[in-house]
Amino acid sequence: MAVRYGFRRWDEDDGLDDLDPDELLALVTDDLLENGDLEAALDRLVREGFTTSDGQRVEGMRELLERARSRRRELEDQANPDDELERYRERLDEIEALEDAALEELDAEAGASGDERRREVTGAYVRAQRLARRLAGATVGERIASLQSYEFTSSEARESFEALVEELRHDVLATYFEQSKAFMANPDPAELARLRDMMDALSTMIEQDRRGEPLDPTFEDFMERFGDFFPGATNLQDVVGAMAQRAAAAEAMFNSLSPAQQGELRDLMGQMLSDMDLDLSLYRLVSNLRRAAPELDWHRSARLRGTGGSFASATSVAGQLGELRDLEEFLGRAGAVQGLPEVDLDAVRRNLGPDAATHVARLQRAMRALRERGFVDRSAAGLTLSAKGVRQIGQRALGDLFAQLRQAPPFGAHREASVARGGDREETAKPWEPGEALSLHLSATLRNAIARSGPGTPVKLHPDDFEVEEYEATRRAATVFAIDLSLSMAMRGNLVPAKKMVLALTQLIRTKFPRDFVAVVGFAETAQELRVRDVATLSIDYAYGTNLQHALALSRHLLAAERGERQVVVVTDGEPTAHLMDSGEPYFAWPPVRETLERTMAEVLRCTRAGIVINTFALDIERSQFPFVEQIGRVNRGRTFYTSVDDLGRYVLDDFVRSRRVG
Repeated sequence: MAVRYGFRRWDEDDGLDDLDPDELLALVTDDLLENGDLEAALDRLVREGFTTSDGQRVEGMRELLERARSRRRELEDQANPDDELERYRERLDEIEALEDAALEELDAEAGASGDERRREVTGAYVRAQRLARRLAGATVGERIASLQSYEFTSSEARESFEALVEELRHDVLATYFEQSKAFMANPDPAELARLRDMMDALSTMIEQDRRGEPLDPTFEDFMERFGDFFPGATNLQDVVGAMAQRAAAAEAMFNSLSPAQQGELRDLMGQMLSDMDLDLSLYRLVSNLRRAAPELDWHRSARLRGTGGSFASATSVAGQLGELRDLEEFLGRAGAVQGLPEVDLDAVRRNLGPDAATHVARLQRAMRALRERGFVDRSAAGLTLSAKGVRQIGQRALGDLFAQLRQAPPFGAHREASVARGGDREETAKPWEPGEALSLHLSATLRNAIARSGPGTPVKLHPDDFEVEEYEATRRAATVFAIDLSLSMAMRGNLVPAKKMVLALTQLIRTKFPRDFVAVVGFAETAQELRVRDVATLSIDYAYGTNLQHALALSRHLLAAERGERQVVVVTDGEPTAHLMDSGEPYFAWPPVRETLERTMAEVLRCTRAGIVINTFALDIERSQFPFVEQIGRVNRGRTFYTSVDDLGRYVLDDFVRSRRVG
């Protein structure tokens, strides 16, 4: 057998197993059965998170949202461009103080020399220098522009000013070109010219792409010349995306300031860019980036309330805050399942850490796995449970009930449930299911084990390998499950266990007794036949009444053409309070009126004459409060069980399996 290999980049969450779709479906089963809305149940699971069967905590959207909010508050305290402007003002004050000290010293030396001419010339010079600085203006940019043409008296002040300008130029470049910090650390004229050429070439490519023209230079030519500016980029969109994100973050940094502060900073940066002959190229590029990336919020404002930090670091923080804002929007949206595929894992990893990205990735894969395994369907109406999903819920519920039967003591005279073994052996096998008698089909089981683990000895068996022999049932039965859907069933918490019981027993009948007939009837004010696949999402209508008469009549109709043993399994938490009048309209009264009881008993007699057994499971009530069910048992010869909602499934399963035992 040929073996094919595939490779992909290792991911940080590859060390963790994917979430089991079976387990994920089990986690939402109770919510789904109670509320009848699969998408809402999955939304709540994804939002709240959960703990897997092996103890792993998978954080939900709510926890990740709190992480994002906490991280945003941390970032907001890390930078403040106004503080950086103030720091440059203070640096300029220090430089001018040094210059003033040098001028005072020069004036004093001239006065002490006794040379009147020297004193006059020096005095005029000092006054001219001071006047030049007073005329410079108040903003940081105006003061720097003035000092750039100023002849310093103090060499220390001049060196300090040159260092400040160099630092500011680096800060301005890093504000827009963070991805090229190594180059920005020491830009010489040749490198600045190359940076300008890169921006012009990129603008040209964006403009050509927008007009639908061939790129000149081509992207390959562009990367050959300027690829060191964009490590990892593979196409024009990568380059545009990186530059646009940074430019939008710079805009958010500007917008965090007051209008006056913003104007001062923009003037300062414009002056620095003009000095480096980059201003026109950058303005053209930013304009093109705005048009190429309209999906970015170019008008957003970052809330920066910390202390210190360069303009470049404030821009980085503003960029992170923008990503966090988008994450918060996704994580906080109402439809968690709908929004989950859109969450940017790289953004989660950058801002919340690799473990948070792992949680989101596992949730994303789990939601995909539910569809890939065929448990859910997606349509215009949203996510719905598939027929396979219904069977899976029923199978798990059945396994749980068998497990309860094995662990619980017998119910009075009930024998512990066992699976029917009568009938002729068939030459077929099927996968073993929890609760079944373990009569292994040896060759099929070994074949599965070898296919799973490969040839060689010893052959190690796993429960998934087990296949059991099939037996042809010698008796056929027909069962209708009649489930009370009155408002009290939901209010008392009885509906979910009843639905679980129906799904489990219908799954048992379809797999173990495939020749049997099974149907489901729901009854409240009136009765109606239900598809098994609709039971899981069934919800209670706010209609009053327990119309057992109509339920039995409909069940009798469904069983009329069936052969073999026929029974109606009634699950109810109250006595009959409604019936159908001669007109076909329902009539409700509480407490029940004589006519309701008489019409219901008349239907019991019809079922009895037709040979249909009625087994009634009465929930959460005392015998003295519900004598009518005992009257049904006396008339029909069926069985009556008084049970709690927790024991319902076990009672019904035990009785059903015991009654289906063959010879």
